[in-house]
Amino acid sequence: MKKEAKKIPVSDKAPKKEKELRERSYENGLPEYLQHDLDAYKEGLKNGSSLLDCLWGELYGSINSAEISDGTITQEHADYLRKKFLWGGGQNESD
Repeated sequence: MKKEAKKIPVSDKAPKKEKELRERSYENGLPEYLQHDLDAYKEGLKNGSSLLDCLWGELYGSINSAEISDGTITQEHADYLRKKFLWGGGQNESD
């Protein structure tokens, strides 16, 4: 007699939690140069740095290098970082 798999109800929050975990992972485990520039940009946002435009440019270049030149992050990963930090989505981020 064949046993049927037990159906376990999936919480409505499961997809949201999965997305949050994936997005959080997009900000960790980056190439050293990209992590450095991301951290510097976050710190600049937090402290209202007068060099924010320079930090923005450094982060932009590092994301592009990691995606296009080095291939160390995927296009989806790069798009997430650009959207969150460069195109206004991370203006109030302090984490």
